[in-house]
Amino acid sequence: MAGSIAASAFFPGSPAPAPAAPKNSLGERPVSLDVRGVAAKPGSSSGAVRAGKTRANAAVPKVNGGKSALADGEHETVHSSVPKTFYNQLPDWSMLLAAITTIFLAAEKQWTLLDWKPKRPDMLSDTFGFGRIIHDGLMFRQNFSIRSYEIGADRTASIETLMNHLQETALNHVKTAGLLGDGFGSTPEMSKRDLFWVVSQMQAIVERYPCWGDTVEVDTWVGAHGKNGMRRDWHIRDSMTGHTILKATSKWVMMNKVTRKLARIPDEVRTEIEPYFFERSAIVDEDNRKLPKLPEDQSTTAAKYLRTGLTPRWADLDINQHVNNVKYIGWILESAPISILENHELASIVLDYKRECGRDSVLQSHTTVHTDCTSESGETILNCEHLLSLVSGPTMVKARTMWRPKRTNTQETVISPIL
Repeated sequence: MAGSIAASAFFPGSPAPAPAAPKNSLGERPVSLDVRGVAAKPGSSSGAVRAGKTRANAAVPKVNGGKSALADGEHETVHSSVPKTFYNQLPDWSMLLAAITTIFLAAEKQWTLLDWKPKRPDMLSDTFGFGRIIHDGLMFRQNFSIRSYEIGADRTASIETLMNHLQETALNHVKTAGLLGDGFGSTPEMSKRDLFWVVSQMQAIVERYPCWGDTVEVDTWVGAHGKNGMRRDWHIRDSMTGHTILKATSKWVMMNKVTRKLARIPDEVRTEIEPYFFERSAIVDEDNRKLPKLPEDQSTTAAKYLRTGLTPRWADLDINQHVNNVKYIGWILESAPISILENHELASIVLDYKRECGRDSVLQSHTTVHTDCTSESGETILNCEHLLSLVSGPTMVKARTMWRPKRTNTQETVISPIL
C-alpha cells in the first residue's frame, strides 16, 4: 500500500483505481446523475470521454505553434457526432426574449414621460419655439421663460432682459414672415442695397417685472411711420394670467452699411413690408401713465451724477458692427445713484438715439434726478434725465426715466412659483 502511494506521487499519469460505488438493496449500482439532476443512460459516458480527451490533449505537443495534431480530429469527431436537427439550428431563445423585454421596457418609459403631468401648467408651454404668426398674418407671438441668469439683485427680470425679448421677437417676426435677407433683420431688397434698420426712438412702460420661472408672451407688429420710417410695437403679457407686463413702441429708419448715413426707403423695400403693416398702437395718447413733463426750474430739486470711462466690449457689437441698442440702457443706468436702484424700480423709459456707437468709442453717462413729482396714489415718483455722450462731446443718446417705489410683495411673488 505504501509502495503504491509513493509510486503515484512520482507518476501522476497512472492514478489509483476509483473505489466501486456501493450497491443498493436490489444489488444494482445507483444510476449516475448529470449536473441538471437528470439520470444519465448507462451507456452514455460522453462527459467522461470528453474529460479524458481533454487531459490527453493537454499532454500532446502543438505543431508549428498551432493547435495540437489531435485537437482538430477530436473536434471534427465531436461535431460530426451531434445530429443536425431543426431545434439545434434555431437561435438562442433567451437572447431573443431579453431583447423583446428591453424594447417593451423602453417603450413603457417613453409612455410614462409622455403621460407626465407637471405641477405647474405653464411648464408645458412652448418656450423654445420661434413663435408663430397670428391675427391674419399681421402679428407675431412668441413665448419666453425667464431664466435664472436674467434676474437681478431684486430677484426679478431686469429692463435689459425685457428689451432683449423685444429685439428677439422683432427679428423672428421678419424670419417667420419669410422676409429675412442676409443681414440683421434686413429684407432681401435691403440686402441688395446694403441697407439695414436702426432704431431712432423707443418708449417702454413697465407695469410689473416677471420673476424667475415665469413665462411671458410677447406680441409684436409693424406699421408705417411718416414717409421714410417704420414703427414697431410690442405688448408683453403674463402667459398664465394675461396681465400686462410691458408695452413698448419704437421708430426705425434705414442706414447704409457702407456710408453709415441715413437712407430713404426704396420702393422695392416698401413693397416687401407694406403688406405686413398693422395700424395699431401699443401706447396710446390717452394713456395716463405717459411720462410727465419735467419741471423747468432744476436749481433746487435736481441732483446730478456722472460716470465716465465707459467703453464697449467686443460682445456688445452686433452683426452691423455697432453697439446693440439695448446696451445703451445699461450705460445710462450706470450713472444712476445706487439709492434709486435699491429702493425704486424703473416704471418707464424714453430713448432718443442720436448716433451709433463703435467699438473704439469712450463714453460718459450723465444723470439728473428730480424728486418733486407725486403719483396719483400719493407715492413719490422720481424722474430722471439722462445723457450719454462721447468723452469728446457729441451726444449719443438722450433719455428720460420714471421710477416708482419697489413693491413689498416682490419676494413673495418670486417664491410662490418655486413651490
